[in-house]
Amino acid sequence: MLSAFSELLSHFTPSSVLDILLVAFIFYLLLLFIQRTRAVQLLRGTVLVVFLAFLAANVLHLTAFNWLIRNSIPALLVAIPVIFQPEIRRALERLGRPGMLLARRSASAAQTVNTIARAASELALHGFGALIVLEGTTGLQDYVDTGVLLDAQLSADLLLSVFFKNSALHDGAAIIREDRLVAAACMLPLSESNTLDRELGTRHRAAVGVTEGTDAIAVVVSEENGAIAVAHNGRLVQRLDEGELNRLLYRLYQPRSNVGRWFSRDGDK
Repeated sequence: MLSAFSELLSHFTPSSVLDILLVAFIFYLLLLFIQRTRAVQLLRGTVLVVFLAFLAANVLHLTAFNWLIRNSIPALLVAIPVIFQPEIRRALERLGRPGMLLARRSASAAQTVNTIARAASELALHGFGALIVLEGTTGLQDYVDTGVLLDAQLSADLLLSVFFKNSALHDGAAIIREDRLVAAACMLPLSESNTLDRELGTRHRAAVGVTEGTDAIAVVVSEENGAIAVAHNGRLVQRLDEGELNRLLYRLYQPRSNVGRWFSRDGDK
């Protein structure tokens, strides 16, 4: 054992270190490019399925199944570029952008929540409809790409400007990532849930729709009556005032055991 380790070290050269670091850097970039997209969930599922398949085939000595897995790997390698084609294209585009690897210091959750609650209250007061989505751990880059990129510092005045009735960006959703308004006029999937009130409009269904497949939080301001609602985990809480909205958003940003009572059922709180 010791002799084998010594022989391995004898072949270890500075170029080997460079080789390892280069491979590690490439994998780091790949993970960096997909971290804010739904491809992360797909990648996790793929790795889990492959791992469990190999584990079952080798532990249980399933000869035929093991043969099938080994011969499926080439097909999987061909399928990966097809499955992750949007992410690969986006990665190449981002590679040419200046400052791509510069890290940003995020604002506190309380500051972001206060800004959104204040903006929603002002929008409701002026009768402006709005749909504001806060990105969670599940990336929303696929939806960001459907809108107009802003990448601006989040502020209540900026949200008011975006959702002003005569603004070119007031239709669609504004997506917030940490303390940045990433994009506006974004297209979101509409919920097809039969439990939602049929009187709810497109904004509310889009808010519920984006939270059905992600851990995002969506804030909706009704243009008709100025009512404020929050969607999370496919459920909707309606008729919130600024204080209730602030507390609920902060609870969702700081998960606690009592969050579930706010979303005990669809519809009104």
